[in-house]
Amino acid sequence: MSFKKNINNPLFWSNFLKVAIPFFFFVTIISLFINSWSAIISGDFMAIAEQNFTNGKWAAFWGMKIVISIIYGLWITNKNMK
Repeated sequence: MSFKKNINNPLFWSNFLKVAIPFFFFVTIISLFINSWSAIISGDFMAIAEQNFTNGKWAAFWGMKIVISIIYGLWITNKNMK
């Protein structure tokens, strides 16, 4: 089926959420480990917040993960719909 036909199917969106949400959490956790490994190990949550979320950094942090998760979810769901 084509992508245009798939997006009109309610099952597509159910499957999309099943793919995109876990992928979003996975990407977020991996990103936090990469960006703030030493702060996570030491339990310094203020340092984690400073490195990733303060002074407008939150927009880039969450925005990229949301966009990547949506694109990945759409691609995988479309590929697996029959």
